[in-house]
Parts: sequence; structure tokens; C-alpha cells
Amino acid sequence: MANRSLAQRVGAFRRLNPVFVAFLAVTFLSGIAGALQAPTLSLFLTTEVKASPLWVGLFYTINAVAGIAVSFLLAKRSDHSGNRRSLILVCLLMAVGNCLLFAFNRHYLTLITGGVLLAAVANAAMPQLFALAREYADNSAREVVMFSSMMRAQLSLAWVIGPPLSFTVALNYGFTWMFSLAAVFFLVSAFVVWWVLPSVPRAAQPVDQVVVSTKAWNDVNVRTLFFASLLMWTANTMYIIDMPLYISHDLGLPDRLAGLLMGTAAGLEIPAMLLAGYYVKRIGKRKMMIGAVMAGVLFYGGLVLFQGKTALLLLQLFNAIFIGIVAGIGMLYFQDLMPGRPGSATTLFTNSISTGVIVAGVVQGLVAEHISHYAVYCVAAALMLVALLLTCRVRDV
Repeated sequence: MANRSLAQRVGAFRRLNPVFVAFLAVTFLSGIAGALQAPTLSLFLTTEVKASPLWVGLFYTINAVAGIAVSFLLAKRSDHSGNRRSLILVCLLMAVGNCLLFAFNRHYLTLITGGVLLAAVANAAMPQLFALAREYADNSAREVVMFSSMMRAQLSLAWVIGPPLSFTVALNYGFTWMFSLAAVFFLVSAFVVWWVLPSVPRAAQPVDQVVVSTKAWNDVNVRTLFFASLLMWTANTMYIIDMPLYISHDLGLPDRLAGLLMGTAAGLEIPAMLLAGYYVKRIGKRKMMIGAVMAGVLFYGGLVLFQGKTALLLLQLFNAIFIGIVAGIGMLYFQDLMPGRPGSATTLFTNSISTGVIVAGVVQGLVAEHISHYAVYCVAAALMLVALLLTCRVRDV
């Protein structure tokens, strides 16, 4: 018994090696840096750059399009050649440059050209980090799913801390200090990558066909789930872009409340994800997805009906259930509808998110510019209702 206990302790120590800790640290630090920038970006563009709501929305759309294109090119190159660790290091250094550009520049054309280009390269750091972690886990015979889950937990934790910290620093000390702080986190992440993370030899892999086949797209259930997912992520991105502006301009509430709302939702998403993973076999993916989208309808409907601070905080429970379940179970639902084609299924899911971001930037900008910020949530609630109807039409698997 004593020998077995000792062996277990030694095994636990081996699992918690410096490289493993470094992966978690880089995920958390770079996650914090990203969570510092994203929540206040629309507020920064409006108050510091003096951009109109339409140009704020277009900034998000152009940023998303550039990010998709650059990430695809870098991912294709990294999967076939090159050192993934070096690519992560370059991406993190580009992130540092992007933060410093935003810290000391207030010219819209410079930010939407040079800033977007730097951000597009920088955004590839996280998927490349997860890819390197997968290769490291495979080569060191570690449990891949648990390794990846712990890294994702660091991202969720970063979004609990990042948004409130972002608004606190930006509102009390200015955006220059906020973006500079994000640059420091990215720089520390780059140092950890350079100092600790390994260069994992690339194993020969069979070609994974990730292009969605015509046969898959001809399946009405796959198409229906894709458009439902697109509408969900469009509504979610419209909320993220518009909420800081709506709170300060229309509701007259403290700007820092936006950070508190985002942090609260991120914190509640963690148990929502865990509970969804535990109960999904018992409840089923279709029922769980319908329940999640219903929570989304209640969330956006609540934003239309209620404007008080307490109500906005309480509504985050529905937001957390919605995002926590859809972000995890949604991808699995696509995979079950497309058996034997996990690459194509995952690509469809991620494309629905990316397309949603692009659409959201345009729709939010147009609605806020020509109608009002309040109307943005009326549109988002309508999109969620349509998404619910579409989700109900997808067959069970």
C-alpha cells in the first residue's frame, strides 16, 4: 500500500512537470492579455479614436476577416513545415507590437491597417499553442483530453479576471496604461515560450481533409445547425461590441460595470461547461443545445426588458448557460451529425463563429449608427429566437 501510494505521488509529480506548468502559464498570461484588450476595444475606438458606431463595427468585421485569412495561412504552413514554437514566439511578439501601437496611437486608419495586420498574426498564437500542447502530450504519452481541458480552464479563468481589470485600469489610469499592461503580459508569455517550451518533432500525419464536402452540406440538419450557430455567435458578438457603449451612453451606468458583467459571465461559464460535459450523455446533445439557446433567448430578451445594474448581473446566469453549453456541445453536435468527418465538422463549427463575428460587426455598426444601441439588443433577441426555431428542427443524434 505504501509503495503504491509512493508510486502515485511520483506519477503525479511527473505529470506536473515544468513544461506542463509552462503551457498553463502561457495560456493564462496570454489569455489575460487578450481579456484586457477585447472588452474595452469598442469604448477605446469611440472615446479615444472618436470613431462612429458604424466605423467601430467595421473595425471588428475587418479584424475578423484578416484574422481568419492569416490564421488559415499560418496554420497551413505550420502543419506542413516550420517550427511551431518559433511561430508562437513570433505571434506573441506581434501581439506586443500591436498593444504598443494601440497604447500610443489614436489614428483610425493606422489602427485598421497596421493594427489589424499585427492583431491577425497575434491571434494565431493561441491555436498554435494548443496544437503544440497536443503534439507535446502525444509525444510524452500524457492524457490529451485532460491536458487540453486544463489549458481551456486557464482561458476561462483569464476572462474572469481580465475584463474587470481592463475597465479598472483604462478608466482610472487611461488606455495607454491598459494596453501597455497587456503588452507586458504578452512579453512575459513570449519569454516563457522561449525559455521553457520545447520544439516538438513533427510526426508524420495522415492528411486530414478539413474542407467541408458537398455531401455534408447537402444534409439539411448540418445546414440548419450551421445557420443556427451563425445566428447565435452573431448575437453574442453584437453584445460584446455594443455593451460597453450601451451601458455608458444610454443607461448612464458606470463604465466599469461592463467588465464586471463579462467577468461574472466567464466565471459562471466554467461550472456550466463542466455540468454540460457531465450530463450530456444522460440528457442528449439536442435537448441540451435547445435548452442553451432558450437560455440565450431569455438573456437577450432580458436585456430588452431590463436596464438596471442588478438585473444585468442576474441575467449573466442565462448568458453563461448559453455560451458555456453552446461553445462545448455545439462542436460535438456537428461531429455527431457528420460521423467519420471530425475535421470537416470542427471546421463548420469554427466557421459559423468566424462568420458570426463578421456579420455582427456590420449589423451592430449599422443599427447603432442609424437607430440606437438599445435596438442592437432587439435585433440580437430576434436572431436568438430564429436560432431557437432552427435548433429545434435539427434531428437528434
